[in-house]
Amino acid sequence: MTRTTISLPDDLATLLAREARRRETSVSDIVRRAVESFLGASGDRRDLPFAALGRSGRRHTARDVEKILTAEWGHARRR
Repeated sequence: MTRTTISLPDDLATLLAREARRRETSVSDIVRRAVESFLGASGDRRDLPFAALGRSGRRHTARDVEKILTAEWGHARRR
């Protein structure tokens, strides 16, 4: 395991220490879990923040994705 030093504002360090005491665990454990969760490395399923952002209004887009991309990329190469 690698040791890492971070700097926290005093109020955040106080909250972190208080949470560690409340959970009866170490500050390191709280930080480790928070970093794992933030990076999606905890094994939990991660939400895709970009899913459904670009709705085309057409139902065939997913089915025809290869054809659409080939047409668009082919058009870009000819430019």
